[in-house]
Amino acid sequence: MFSGSALGSVLAAALVFALPGQAAPKQMMKRSTPDLSLTAQLQIADTAIDRYKLLPKDEDFVFDFTNSKAPFANRQTFPALVGSGMSISSKELPACSMAYLHLHPRATEVFVLNSGRVLTQMVPEVGVLDSEGRPRVIHTELHAGMATIFPAGSFHTQVNPDCESANFTAALSAEDFGIGLVANQVFSLSDDVISASFGESIAGEDIDKVRHAIPGDVVIKVEECLSKCGKHKRHA
Repeated sequence: MFSGSALGSVLAAALVFALPGQAAPKQMMKRSTPDLSLTAQLQIADTAIDRYKLLPKDEDFVFDFTNSKAPFANRQTFPALVGSGMSISSKELPACSMAYLHLHPRATEVFVLNSGRVLTQMVPEVGVLDSEGRPRVIHTELHAGMATIFPAGSFHTQVNPDCESANFTAALSAEDFGIGLVANQVFSLSDDVISASFGESIAGEDIDKVRHAIPGDVVIKVEECLSKCGKHKRHA
């Protein structure tokens, strides 16, 4: 039998020999990652300190919405966002235009209007009903300094009904939020699925006609507003 002091010495010796053995696998796991994108390297960095080492320049922490071709600052276009859990957009909604009906499958959006006027519509989810038992559609009218929220997965759109551009900032609660274009994706399904989904009220040639009439742009023009403003119809 070991005495208390002898047992302590044995355990201490065991730890001395065990620790280097435990460290070895971790050392073996470390490997060079130059073949990975900067975003991937930032995602697998062991600590925040290691992430800062991958972003050595002060300019790495600046995203210029004015000169960037990317419409969003996300983890791909602005790697400094890796680990933040968010993305940002700061854009202009042109006069007489509407954002295509869409959703973000992985993020909630907070939409802040900086100038102009914007009307929004949002459908939350199945089961959210209005006072008459129909699916609820939430309408807002935003002016400069006002904001609204579009929960993750909700169908929503923004409309600029005026003759001047509106400027907005949108913050999304994911670094890779995703975009679903509702009509475009629905009419990508087979004709029989579409026909059944619409209660057989649309079928055959009509389905194909609708499919080919769906605009390809994310922002589309509102013809009634264009007429009011004396502008010619054109895609944004």
